[in-house]
Amino acid sequence: MTEIYVSDPIHPYVLAEIKAAATVHLGFGPDKVNYLNVSKNVDAVILRAENFTKDVIEASPQLKIIARHGVGTNNVDIDAATDQGIWVTTTPGANSNAVAEHVFALLLAGARKVPTATHRVRAGNWSEGKGDLIGFELSGRTMGIIGFGAIGRRVAAIARGFGMTVLACDPIAKAEDVAAAGARLVSLDELITEADAISIHVPLLPSTRHMIGVQELARMKKSAFIINTSRGGLVDEAALADALNKELIAGAAFDVLEAESIDMKDPLPHTPFPHSTTPGLLLTAHIAGQTEEAFLEAGTVAWAEVQRVLAGEAPSHPVNQPNLRPAHA
Repeated sequence: MTEIYVSDPIHPYVLAEIKAAATVHLGFGPDKVNYLNVSKNVDAVILRAENFTKDVIEASPQLKIIARHGVGTNNVDIDAATDQGIWVTTTPGANSNAVAEHVFALLLAGARKVPTATHRVRAGNWSEGKGDLIGFELSGRTMGIIGFGAIGRRVAAIARGFGMTVLACDPIAKAEDVAAAGARLVSLDELITEADAISIHVPLLPSTRHMIGVQELARMKKSAFIINTSRGGLVDEAALADALNKELIAGAAFDVLEAESIDMKDPLPHTPFPHSTTPGLLLTAHIAGQTEEAFLEAGTVAWAEVQRVLAGEAPSHPVNQPNLRPAHA
């Protein structure tokens, strides 16, 4: 019987379908197994947070597909998968709306100082110190979006609903397409210096690593708020911590951290944000895409990709072209 490994929780409806069709090994919960203990017999993997390195992939002689439950592939050695004849797929667009809405959950929480206000009320302090809880409104301010793909365009639509002016920076976007989405295409430098809020939506590549660093942070408005729900490593976190400590910018909200590449389960000890006490910093644990709707869509698409490949067909959303082994033909 077909054997499938599911690394992390997925929508229960989808998991039930998979269990009805195959033997399932779970990388989570009370029945959790170590992947390497079952890797020799696994035909397909539905992957979320776990790292699939070259060693792990080479220990998987029957594996035909690694179906990412999401769009990022930083936790998969694509070259190793390609060499081993293994498809790697993603679920593009499945969580676009969820991530875009989370951007504004973070932005509004920061703008209105919600975490601090909540903490004070829970501590029994209702009315004292309200003067330092004065926030700012989004209406009339400028949203800068770095990366104008599906998520970036959705962020633009929501920002316009708040009455914000929208700037976009994307090297492959066309000015007329950006304008049709209600935004203005500008350079990164112009966006950084003009935006009140900056939201990043680009992949982590050698060319984008630390694209926001000391110089970029120094050129931002003192009132600027930066949000990263894309990938850890796009912002130089040491430079960000310094900028926040020196009050060079108003705040930051991150759903992703560079240290996730070191430890997906507990990256905080490996960051320059000791005990999460950096002033003006909000952190969530890579949950931007975690909504009921996004989970169902991502799981459904990932499972459909697995079924296609196991049936001998090419997947719909591949990120590689594997050197197919005879058993895959």
